Amino acid sequence: MLTNTSAQLSEFTNNMNPIADLTRREFLKLSASGVLGLFFADSNLDHVLAQSAPPASFGRVLMNGLSMFEAPSFNSKQWQAYGKDQTVPISEVLDGDEGYGNPFNKAWYRIGEEGFTYSGWLQPVETHYNQPEFDIRSDGQIGEITIPYSKARPEPDIRLNGQRLYYQSTHWVIKTIVNREQKSIWYEIYDFHYRKSFYVLSYDMRILPEDELSPLSQDVPEALKYIHVDLGTQSVTAFEDDKPVLFSRCSSGAGNTKTPLGDFRTYHKGPTVHMTNQGDAIVGIFDLPGVPWVSFFTGTGIAFHGTYWHNDYGRPRSHGCINLPSEAAKFLYRWTSPVVPKGVNYLHLPGEGTAVQVTKTILENT
Repeated sequence: MLTNTSAQLSEFTNNMNPIADLTRREFLKLSASGVLGLFFADSNLDHVLAQSAPPASFGRVLMNGLSMFEAPSFNSKQWQAYGKDQTVPISEVLDGDEGYGNPFNKAWYRIGEEGFTYSGWLQPVETHYNQPEFDIRSDGQIGEITIPYSKARPEPDIRLNGQRLYYQSTHWVIKTIVNREQKSIWYEIYDFHYRKSFYVLSYDMRILPEDELSPLSQDVPEALKYIHVDLGTQSVTAFEDDKPVLFSRCSSGAGNTKTPLGDFRTYHKGPTVHMTNQGDAIVGIFDLPGVPWVSFFTGTGIAFHGTYWHNDYGRPRSHGCINLPSEAAKFLYRWTSPVVPKGVNYLHLPGEGTAVQVTKTILENT
């Protein structure tokens, strides 16, 4: 991912490459001519997204039976190891075979001295425990899970089980609870889908400070902001006037739930959304609490948002939304309009929002 518009994202500026020198007009001309994918290949963007420095210290296994390999190649010796939600050390990132059906991701992780695995099968995670915050605003605040996974329990009781909440998912915190009998401190979180509260151990969650949610590039007129989504190259590029300020691979809609083409605006947004199709789907049920940094751009629920259930960007695999790494989704959430006020979990302003264009480059090899 590339950006040059915010100090919070300055770590990415060292990765700038020829896309930063491409004007919006040149970019759109390439897209319209169908050679944008070739430009991306020539710009070496895949190597920008697959560098030797690990994206995190550990990876959370996203499936039962992680496929491990002797080398970063699907043709090397293979064996199964680890179960879903176990964490493994990410020691190095290397280029290897492209993912099955994903020409845009050749990143592999070296797992200590045990072998190699494809990056799409692990969520990069850290483990950061937090001091409790007792002064939660009465209208609620955003909390982010900072360990591989926590649990949302029905009561503030460590003996109870609960649904797992994953790293970088976000949740609406309404109160701090002290369980003196168990000497534990909890956050009460409210799930707007279930319309009920759950409880998370406070040290598993970070309460986000207000300056971390402040709007980005407020000095740039809204008319000069623009997001281009290319389904052919599975990419999202944000512009301020002629200059790109963000590039990220994405995962768009697949199968019968493809992302629609056309011109849109990010007119309704929320910092945390419980996404599910339970009750109206015959197959392909999903239930995803705490989806972070959601910027909707259609009336049917298609949105940019962070993703904790896969790391395989570059391959269409969503139910229509634009799946992004959480950092990219958070950037767009803060950078686009309308601005969601503090203490508000969802804002809906038809006719407003940042311009979005969804197109599809036809690649030479498709």
